[in-house]
Amino acid sequence: MMTTADELLGSSGPAPQPVGKVKAFLRLVMIEHSVFALPFAYIAALTAMFTLDERMHWGKLLLVTICMVGLRTFAMAANRIIDREIDARNPRTAGRELVTGAVSVRSAWTGAGIALAVFLGSAALLNPLCLMLAPVAVVPMVVYPYGKRFTNFPHAILGLAQAMGPVGAWIAITGEWSWDAVILGLAVGVWIGGFDLIFACQDVAADRAEGVKSVPARFGIPAALWGARGAHVVTTGLLAWYAVASGAGWLFWLGLLIVVAAFVYEHTIVTPHDLSRLNRAFFTVNGFIGMALFACALLDLVVRGLSL
Repeated sequence: MMTTADELLGSSGPAPQPVGKVKAFLRLVMIEHSVFALPFAYIAALTAMFTLDERMHWGKLLLVTICMVGLRTFAMAANRIIDREIDARNPRTAGRELVTGAVSVRSAWTGAGIALAVFLGSAALLNPLCLMLAPVAVVPMVVYPYGKRFTNFPHAILGLAQAMGPVGAWIAITGEWSWDAVILGLAVGVWIGGFDLIFACQDVAADRAEGVKSVPARFGIPAALWGARGAHVVTTGLLAWYAVASGAGWLFWLGLLIVVAAFVYEHTIVTPHDLSRLNRAFFTVNGFIGMALFACALLDLVVRGLSL
């Protein structure tokens, strides 16, 4: 099964051609798919700046970006390493770089170690609380790939891991805990867990054959899709709660309406009997959701007085 940590984490295709080690590693971790998690970290960070002094702190925003990309790169590399034998037995994932040998296990661990060091170093530059809590963010990233071996709900572990992004981004700016950021983090975690349910549907046959656990493998595709719908209803409610708690303006609410429309579209194009547009639902729609809400949130903060 390749679920969202894999996709935030990435897709696979034909066997890769020989390329440079760095390029092959970046392809292994699908670095461009940071687009899923970054927008929500930015929403939290910018809202924290607005709350703090209504001024953009570009240096801290850069460090937040480095932290997010570093942690995601570590998580993706560790996920690929841990799952490489399962991937080799799944026709859809047999072309991945660690399976074909385009990236060696040693190189993958080296890249993961560098990414982890970058994450911890950036956290240290932000503030002591960020560095102190950094290991808490790392643990679920490593537990997730093992989760599909012992629970039918690895998607929940993934959601927990992703929920930490906005919380960490807020702490990075203010050095303090925020329950508003927790609400946003929960929204992100439930959202990602929901579309992970959708993505896992394409691996049902392979997962059952290999004994890999997931909601669709255990309960079937219809149940997984209904679970995803429920998750995205909860996501909408949490985002509305965050808007109220943070005092968001009408532009944020406009963004939330766009998100709801995207959710409706996503769940219209994927059905238990037709998964042909699953990649569109996963990549295109969910990438759009993050970017659209971030754009509206940024405009809202600027209109309300955030100085760039």
